[in-house]
Amino acid sequence: MLPLKVQVPDEDYHKNLISCQVACPVHTDARGYVRAIADGKFEEAYLIARGPNPFASICGRICGAPCEIACRRGKIPKVNDDGKFVGQDRPIAIRALKRFACDHAGPETRPIGEVLESIEHFIPPIAADAEEMAALLRSGTQGSVEKADGRSIAIIGAGPAGLSAAHDLALMGFKPVVFEIEPVAAGMLAVGVPAYRLPRELIAKEVAVIEALGVEIRCGVQVGKDVSFADLRKDHEAVIIAVGAKGSRGIGLTGENGPGVIGGVDLLRAVSLGEKVDVGDEVVVIGGGNVAYDVARSVVRQIAFDTARTAARLAGTTRVHLVSLESAEEMPADTIEIVEGDEEGIERSNGWGPTEIVRDEKGKVTGVKFRKCLRVYDDDRKFSPIYDDASTHIVSCDTVLLAVGQAPKLAFLEEGGEDVERMRGDWLKVDPASLQTTADGVFVAGDLAHGTRLLIDAVASGKAAARSVYQYLTGNVLDHELVKTHVVLDRYRRERGYESIRRVEVPTIDPVERLEHPENVVEIGYSRDEAMREASRCLDCGVTPVFDGNRCVLCGGCADVCPTECLKLISLDGIDFETDISELMERSIGKDASLSENSAILKDEDRCIRCALCAMRCPVDAISMERVTFRTNWSSK
Repeated sequence: MLPLKVQVPDEDYHKNLISCQVACPVHTDARGYVRAIADGKFEEAYLIARGPNPFASICGRICGAPCEIACRRGKIPKVNDDGKFVGQDRPIAIRALKRFACDHAGPETRPIGEVLESIEHFIPPIAADAEEMAALLRSGTQGSVEKADGRSIAIIGAGPAGLSAAHDLALMGFKPVVFEIEPVAAGMLAVGVPAYRLPRELIAKEVAVIEALGVEIRCGVQVGKDVSFADLRKDHEAVIIAVGAKGSRGIGLTGENGPGVIGGVDLLRAVSLGEKVDVGDEVVVIGGGNVAYDVARSVVRQIAFDTARTAARLAGTTRVHLVSLESAEEMPADTIEIVEGDEEGIERSNGWGPTEIVRDEKGKVTGVKFRKCLRVYDDDRKFSPIYDDASTHIVSCDTVLLAVGQAPKLAFLEEGGEDVERMRGDWLKVDPASLQTTADGVFVAGDLAHGTRLLIDAVASGKAAARSVYQYLTGNVLDHELVKTHVVLDRYRRERGYESIRRVEVPTIDPVERLEHPENVVEIGYSRDEAMREASRCLDCGVTPVFDGNRCVLCGGCADVCPTECLKLISLDGIDFETDISELMERSIGKDASLSENSAILKDEDRCIRCALCAMRCPVDAISMERVTFRTNWSSK
């Protein structure tokens, strides 16, 4: 029998237990607000969620939720109705619970001044970057961070990256001025994400909170036309470019250039701004990501909408067909997008790659030719498609919508940005640590910094750019210290039956009702009881059993009582340690002790459900339930 490979806990081990917080780009304490909801503390839940994230309410609606992907609840064996564990459970609905908290205590339901006052006086019970934000609001300092002197910073782009940077710069004592080309703020949130996913009034309220901190947003200003990039550099102490990747990327197909072919991002913008779009009767959407579904589902809604009720009507459309290179299992779109798209009547074909946009003798689109895709990714998960050129077919249509990628538009750099070095296309050369370009005082944030990613990645990038600007202008280096504490929990107990509760699905309106108006919001959100029930499923991963080897009598009772069999008592000679623990072994069992005569208790963190049965079973009190907490202290020097 091969020895078991075992990881010995290091200094980061317990921090990484809270996998949802580690996975979040801004390190939101998701465990904290989920458990607060379970306890009925809804305002506290909102404030924990809002602390490091100025777009908490919006993330509660549309975040890609990397925290859910990392959630340990989705990795443990699933309990059936007989109390037996079969298969894998499902993660906590963290995003939907964030929405619930924001709906109850955020700007959705309370005046902005009241929200700011709550944030200002709140110190979260388990603090990460939330404490930094709360203290900055309260006094302009966190630890020994020196507040700046009100110098002006120009930010190009009022999307989530630009506004997150402006938010934090305002808290640090600067005067951010944001220039936005669109008539509304929030970037792709306002002109890219459809209203059926993200209500426009919610965007306005979230932006208003940021403006209330002293951020100036100038909409309808095109840098390079209304104001030059050179003037921005001259009139402001630093510039952050956060324009995103708002341009639709082409594929380079034969017949692609010409009428009847529209970029998906361009269509979403037109629909969001109420502009009329010339779309025909038969529509093919090429792409398999969330943007492709935003496009397809937006068109479907226009199909069903009475032409007398809106000027945004896409007149005469009767059929929408989405074609994806990936198989159904490999599609990058969220599963819920695929399911809801199917419910709403989108025709879907998987595993086909476009080769040509077919036009008639007058140049009108008549269809798209596809070939079968046998494989999209190689063994290393790199994009490397293989096709069967003998297997082709043509999908008839008169309109093609391309949703296969996006690219930035940086023509404004031609005047005053000659020293901003570019790489391929319009992507800029950027220092990955400081986010500074090759030009003095010019920084980037969002898509330009890391490519097209999630909303929460843009938020994290904007906050990082703000810190770099602070250091650049003040000469003070922002440093942080992670403070970790262990608290023993006496008489720790969990909700009755929490381990067998099924995930509570997020309620939605009926597909027929969705199509009655393009802005009918699909998700209803949790009720109070639903939210508390779903939150009670959280394993509270910061809590963990801690074993005292000096007390343990190796009775094996803890392993016997463990419902998920996450504990194992094993001889030391049956373990393959990933790190050298000779010094630890010598201190514990002596230099010459026999491995075969000594044992260890192993714990599988992904199977542990924090039930505390092991601690209750231990006859010598060798096991205690402890909570690990973290706090980030910032200082400037």
